[in-house]
Amino acid sequence: MSESTNTVSDVTAVILAGGMSRRLGRNKALEPFQGEPLIHRVIGKLARVASNIIVVANDVERVAELDLSPDVIPVIDEYPGKGSLGGIYTGLNAAPTEWAVFCACDMPFPSPRLYRALLSNRETNDAVVPVVDGRPEPIHAAYSRACLEPIREKLAADRLKISGFFDDVRVCYFTEDKVREIDPDLLSFFNINTQKDLEKANRIALTSTEE
Repeated sequence: MSESTNTVSDVTAVILAGGMSRRLGRNKALEPFQGEPLIHRVIGKLARVASNIIVVANDVERVAELDLSPDVIPVIDEYPGKGSLGGIYTGLNAAPTEWAVFCACDMPFPSPRLYRALLSNRETNDAVVPVVDGRPEPIHAAYSRACLEPIREKLAADRLKISGFFDDVRVCYFTEDKVREIDPDLLSFFNINTQKDLEKANRIALTSTEE
């Protein structure tokens, strides 16, 4: 099956690129990884899932630094300084589709196959969220526009924990057993915060059989 036939035409992929990279000390999105900037790798992975790609960044200067291709839609964070929850709201609000899947620009191993499995649970739900070690993984997840108002209310109240709005929507929790059937090593949720993380990710990439 070709990559193009694997994409879901009525879904947008949103990549969050608004982090300050304080621990790494430089812009993680632009960090060279396996021959390309890290964010370009993530975009390539998500392009195998969704027909529309949005990148949420802090400001126009950051957008210019990312050197995005013309088919990627840059969006400026509507809630700067309010963390990933503000980025999720911004990306979902800008999406031209009812549903969007999410990833951070510092997650080098997002799984297209896992996203497709999450999306297969959209019916009768407003969000589909993987669970690992008993906790939701809200960045590698899928949300519908029904989540917008509950998220906006949490942002207005400065309650910025991503899962804080889950009680206000219909959430399908995708169990760890199901996740491991697709991603046995849980690489989808690996993120880069430090130089050691980056070195580990490069070692993993050399031996990984990820999709």
